[in-house]
Amino acid sequence: MTARNTYLLERQVGFIMRRVMQRHIAIFSSLIPEMTPTQFAALAKLCELGQASQNELGRLTAMDVATIKGVVDRLRARGLVEASPLVGDRRRLMLTPTEAGRDLHDELVTKASEVTRRTLAPLDKQERDRLIKLLDRLV
Repeated sequence: MTARNTYLLERQVGFIMRRVMQRHIAIFSSLIPEMTPTQFAALAKLCELGQASQNELGRLTAMDVATIKGVVDRLRARGLVEASPLVGDRRRLMLTPTEAGRDLHDELVTKASEVTRRTLAPLDKQERDRLIKLLDRLV
């Protein structure tokens, strides 16, 4: 048997993870149509922290420089996040959620938890816990 005959795309981890992610994003979009998953992640982390630099927020949400910039620009345009230069280093932006941003976050947290619940619904509690632990080991 050759490698060509033994390689099945449907059994490859990247393919399976991409399909799971597609399902997760579809669930997210159906429950939270007003925001993308990356926008929600940035807003949620910023609400958790209270304030962060754009670079720090990007690192904490696993977004590269270009992606976090675009996400922050969209959140700022919607009035959900404010940006101000850091005292002493005007090149660095400090981000803070606005009251509207905090209100929207508070409104969406329950829906975001439901996204996770629905994504993991095919698994029982023990399987869900195990999956999360295993995925954490891969990052």
